[in-house]
Amino acid sequence: MKRRNRTDAPMAITEAELTSLTRDLDDMHNDVGMPAMHAALDRWTAEIRTSRRGFLIGAGAVVGGAVLAACGSSSSSSTTTTAVGGSTSGSATLTGDLAVAGLAASLENLAVAAYGDVLTAAGAGKLGTVPPAVATFVTTVKGQHAQHAQAWNSAIVAAGRPAVTGPDQALVPTIDKAFAKVTDVAGAAKLALTLEDIAAATYLSAISAVSATSSVKVAASIQPVEMQHAAILNFVLGQYPVPAAFAPVTGARTPTDATA
Repeated sequence: MKRRNRTDAPMAITEAELTSLTRDLDDMHNDVGMPAMHAALDRWTAEIRTSRRGFLIGAGAVVGGAVLAACGSSSSSSTTTTAVGGSTSGSATLTGDLAVAGLAASLENLAVAAYGDVLTAAGAGKLGTVPPAVATFVTTVKGQHAQHAQAWNSAIVAAGRPAVTGPDQALVPTIDKAFAKVTDVAGAAKLALTLEDIAAATYLSAISAVSATSSVKVAASIQPVEMQHAAILNFVLGQYPVPAAFAPVTGARTPTDATA
């Protein structure tokens, strides 16, 4: 469904409409989405820490037993030691639910960077007329993506791994190429919609890819937010806000995709 709009207007809806939609989006995010996400995340990180503690206790027992056996078998001293507990998390590959968390964090980082680039381009006058309501929407959504990235990274850090601070490297060239062609609000909205569709599809796919109930709930609490972002962007473009009867997984990223 297309909405009629003046050809010289920067978007297909009024500023008042976008302001109202952005306010509703942020209220729902803060009142519903964030509490649900944090509740699931708290449980997930607690499970991760408990699992790590059990592993370390077991590892300590094995190492302690080996040391006692070595002392009992020989009275001579040895200068050869094996480092235990040295951090290799920076180069270790994330697996299982953490691989999904890493992928999700990299996607959220990419979205934060893209929305930041839109704000920078708008401030430099490269997008033509940019209504204040558009800047408010972009700033709001950018902040929500940053919160999502932080949430995923909290689980990764709880597992003793370094946070994923870079964007999804496999998508960067595509997004950079598309952004180079953006010259107005509509072009920026189309680019943002592409990112939101990919994120929503990835989260929907992740719900069935992760194993822990708590991590399922984290993905399930964020996916609707990405779809809300997409719905508003469709409104901005004068398109039907819910283009499919069921949320698709077409274009979803997978944990085997490269992340930073």
